[in-house]
Amino acid sequence: MRLPRAAHARQPWRIHEFAEDFRIEDVWSYRTPGAGPDDFPAALAAVRADRGPSAQGLPARVLFAVRWKLGALLGWDDPATGLGSRVPSLRERLPQDLRDTVDPVGSPLTPVYRTNTEYVAEIANRTVHGLMHLGWVPLAGGGHELRMAVLVKPNGWLGRRYMDLIAPFRHYVIYPGMTRRFEQAWRDRAVLVPGAGGVSSRGGTEGTAQHPRRRP
Repeated sequence: MRLPRAAHARQPWRIHEFAEDFRIEDVWSYRTPGAGPDDFPAALAAVRADRGPSAQGLPARVLFAVRWKLGALLGWDDPATGLGSRVPSLRERLPQDLRDTVDPVGSPLTPVYRTNTEYVAEIANRTVHGLMHLGWVPLAGGGHELRMAVLVKPNGWLGRRYMDLIAPFRHYVIYPGMTRRFEQAWRDRAVLVPGAGGVSSRGGTEGTAQHPRRRP
């Protein structure tokens, strides 16, 4: 479910300490019925069990394919436009207590840090420097839910126009599909292959969890 930007801004997240120059672009919630305060690792493991864009419906897969083709044609995803080249990684801003909480290796998103209630990864290309923030939020009626916030720093006019143009696709195709898959992954977490997808002490996953069944 889509939430107002304030739903992220008013939470006491550590991300607010060093990402003040990023704007909150989207905030989305994922229902995790039965979750308790210590279930953030289980929620992350369930999310990571998902197969990403390849598990999306046909409209989303077409959108991703078009995006990668355009990126290749226009040089949007050239290594010279990414992290450490065009922009420094957010990791360079981290206070000491958040360093070394994750292994900074990943594709297309690079992990930045993790706490007991937050996980952050980043991506950069010619259009934007973007952050994905996953947070664990207590609910007023009891229980907890997973929330995703996307924060961006557009790269000039191109980045601003790009984010404006893809907004309808994010809101009506990509994020609703992600919501269905992630919520299903949470419901299916008890039947994941035993031992797969366990969260390590460094915030990564041990092995790759696979769903024994997939629902449309």
